[in-house]
Amino acid sequence: MSRPQATSDRLSTSGPRLLALGPGDGWHADRLRTAATQLGGTLVYAAYESLAATIDASGRRIATSSAGELTAFDAVLCRTMPAGSLEQVSFRLAVLHAAFAAGVRLVNPPRTLELAIDKYATLSIVASLGYRVPETIVVQSRGEALTAFDSLGGDVVVKPIFGGEGRGVMRICDRQLAWHAFSTLERLASVLYVQKFVPPGGSDIRLLVIGDRVVGIRRTNDRDFRTNVSGGGIGRAIEPTPEMTQLALRVAATMGLEIGSVDLIDCDRYGHVIIEVNAVPGWKGAQGCCDVDLAEMMIRQLIRESST
Repeated sequence: MSRPQATSDRLSTSGPRLLALGPGDGWHADRLRTAATQLGGTLVYAAYESLAATIDASGRRIATSSAGELTAFDAVLCRTMPAGSLEQVSFRLAVLHAAFAAGVRLVNPPRTLELAIDKYATLSIVASLGYRVPETIVVQSRGEALTAFDSLGGDVVVKPIFGGEGRGVMRICDRQLAWHAFSTLERLASVLYVQKFVPPGGSDIRLLVIGDRVVGIRRTNDRDFRTNVSGGGIGRAIEPTPEMTQLALRVAATMGLEIGSVDLIDCDRYGHVIIEVNAVPGWKGAQGCCDVDLAEMMIRQLIRESST
């Protein structure tokens, strides 16, 4: 789908006025922009790098972007935040926190983004709700990671604590390979997130949460334990069971997610095992096997809530 002409990115004087923070090009951006137009609204994009803040003489806090003040919009959709220095990322989140405190409707809120971007923080919340998660050990040194590798049975999944779409995710079954991988991560000053491998591999379920609706996708990959579409995974739509729906909505509500996803594995031994929760899920693969317009559902969620 080609991107609409630049004139469609001008803020309309009528209909819902929506802002998306994140990349304005690509498949996801085009789908959201088109859906907003079809529903009588306007969706414009601004880069996170354009966020700026002012505290005026009266002490009023003003959050702005390249598209203008955030308060000018009925809702702001927070899409993928690019990498940056600690200062840059902290400042972007601080701007969002100030905007949220000023009454700007953010989807998802900044505290939710902070939690969901951190795999340990997310898994900790899920476990506190009583749901099963993979045995996980998070450490900061090679030696401790090797001890974790041994204690978890010598078959582990190593993930970046920040990141998504399967990038940097490795399954390691060899101790020598584990030593090299952990050495590299230690040199990069990374946190070492070591997780017991949960069989069968190459198959999971993504529960896409949009408001109070849950869309189920079973993802499979015959060539890799990772199921992401970018890595060769294939999806098919499924009807979530009542248990899955309740699970996804409860996790989303606890974390403050209006739009997000809960990924789980059907394990023969343990049943449902939740492996990740995402605040900015991709849905290109899901859309390819669904008969509903997911972008339209997301825009309707923004419009419905912003008008209440």
